[in-house]
Amino acid sequence: MATDADLRRFLNRIDQQNYKAYKDLERHYQFPTFTLLVDRVQGDPFASPSQFRVQVPQKQAKFPQALYHNHSREVALRDYLTRQFDRVAQSTRQRRGSGSSGLIAIAQPRQTILERTSVLINDDWVEARFVVGLPAFGRRVAGRQAAEMLCEDLSEIVEQALHYASLKANEVQRHGETAEDADWLRSQLQQRGLVAFIADGAVLPRASGVDDRPLKTGLSFQAPESLRVEFTCPNRGKVTGMGIPAGVTLIVGGGYHGKSTLLRAIELGVYNHIPGDGRELVVTDSTAVKIRAEDGRSVAGVDISPFINQLPLGQSTTHFITENASGSTSQAANIMEALEAGSRLLLVDEDTAATNFMIRDRRMQALIAKEKEPITPFIDKVGQLFTDHGISTILVMGGSGDYFDVANTVIAMQDFQPQEVTDRAREIAAEYATHRTPEGGSKFGPLPCRTLPRPQPRHSGRDFVKWKIRELHTIVIDREDIDLSAVEQLDDPAQLRAIAATLVYLEPHYLTGKYTISEILDQVMAEIASNGFDSLTYCPPGDFALFRRFELAAALNRWRSLVPTGTSSQRSPTC
Repeated sequence: MATDADLRRFLNRIDQQNYKAYKDLERHYQFPTFTLLVDRVQGDPFASPSQFRVQVPQKQAKFPQALYHNHSREVALRDYLTRQFDRVAQSTRQRRGSGSSGLIAIAQPRQTILERTSVLINDDWVEARFVVGLPAFGRRVAGRQAAEMLCEDLSEIVEQALHYASLKANEVQRHGETAEDADWLRSQLQQRGLVAFIADGAVLPRASGVDDRPLKTGLSFQAPESLRVEFTCPNRGKVTGMGIPAGVTLIVGGGYHGKSTLLRAIELGVYNHIPGDGRELVVTDSTAVKIRAEDGRSVAGVDISPFINQLPLGQSTTHFITENASGSTSQAANIMEALEAGSRLLLVDEDTAATNFMIRDRRMQALIAKEKEPITPFIDKVGQLFTDHGISTILVMGGSGDYFDVANTVIAMQDFQPQEVTDRAREIAAEYATHRTPEGGSKFGPLPCRTLPRPQPRHSGRDFVKWKIRELHTIVIDREDIDLSAVEQLDDPAQLRAIAATLVYLEPHYLTGKYTISEILDQVMAEIASNGFDSLTYCPPGDFALFRRFELAAALNRWRSLVPTGTSSQRSPTC
């Protein structure tokens, strides 16, 4: 194995040569306290930066095993070390030449603690995966600058970010304990008959629509006494807050009083949050899925018949196919796809829902007879979802009191503080009867289960499939866009990258026409949990983060080439 001195000599020797001379870097180098692994070298100073790893033996790193002895703490420690590596790398970065020259960068986490590929840890070593913009002047190697980066700057980053003695022990401990407490709370919800918990003292408002940090002047959340519950966490001890019971819950209140802010905190409560975020103890059933209307999305053979029937021209709604769904059909498909993937909790905000899908009032029923209306509104099915299948729903509802008739719990938000008003809502419902005629029948109907057909054959002329992402909303696979802009619980571009790589991996292995969507999700999530993401790509990825099965299902369901024109998915006889 080459040494750090060999690396420095090589870089000095290729100084001013053509940039492709860097290609010979791809090997392992032994430094005094760590090993440097060069996995991929960029071919051009303006191309994607090169992929590097460092492995620090635990005899140098010296992280106490207690910091990563269970899954919660391990994920949190890896997240903390990623943030520390990022801070140190940014502080030492110097611009050196053209393109991305001088860059040493790792994944940049947001407010959530996600399971990432950027840092790994076990009893033997700590590994960090990062990118390097190998320096150049024009298209000539800047070898001396590269030697400074890789032999000096990198050693400093490793020393400050990946050695326990260089870190603030109390911060590391707090990071792990915060994640562990949140995971423990989430695990307690079902046995307590709850679907979400918002701790007293939580700060829910965010700095802005593009800044997910807490609002500095945000009010501290306080639970109403009637919904207050208490837990004793493993680290923090006793915590109190608002427990949202299973069933149908309405969040009501005037405009700008915090209804959608509360729902947004609940939908991101499927993830853990960093200390100081304000939502560290806001936890939600891990299967919660945010549902919205999504005009224009494709729908591939979904059974939307519980909500949509008797379409004009006789179009099937048990195997519904469209390249351009309306608001109501897209919302119906989104619900059925979430149920198919295993969701036990649906989250709906009327601001992003299709009005005609949510409610059909008495006057409209009188004007348009049911036999002329294909849509069965959600108000007539939401209660059946819970009674028939145990699936709860939380709705933000500021415009239709008709939902009082089907709600189990009603929470009113005023000045960002909750009050339980269930009894008053029932009194109002009794006093001002709507005289609506329920249109949903006596049962919700069976939950969906589909077998996807083989994708359309590709004609790229390559042995590999190219993919990329755009920001946090689009995956591109062989020039085909998969639009996930309406999938609101994707929280980090690293999740989108991991989903893209997983889709490419799924195609030859699982998209064979034999497996149901549920079976595909079960198997691939188990495979990732067992083997990680390394087996999905030719180069160990450092910029992936674990996603949920629901976001992977959303990508599958929006991949237009999966269902050839004129065919449909089939219901599996074993479902």
